[in-house]
Amino acid sequence: MIPEFPHKAPKDYSYQFETFNTRTVRIMLTCHKQFDYNLGALTKTVWGFYNPKKNVYYAPVNVKTIGKEIDIHSTTPYTAMPLQQTPLTAAFV
Repeated sequence: MIPEFPHKAPKDYSYQFETFNTRTVRIMLTCHKQFDYNLGALTKTVWGFYNPKKNVYYAPVNVKTIGKEIDIHSTTPYTAMPLQQTPLTAAFV
């Protein structure tokens, strides 16, 4: 579905690519650690969305809503959501 996804999944995580609609792929990040709050089931979060025809990535608003187009190089292995940094926090990064 995605020819060359640029990120490598973090330790204990994997990516799942699923059809969201006819034009878009939803990229899910799955955690393989077990947690008590969900009785040991896999924990998933949406990484972002991808349009293969346009070769464009989108940040998620939530698991069902596509957000704004993003530059893939400004994303992290954990999310496509843009980081909102204040000048103070940017000084420590």
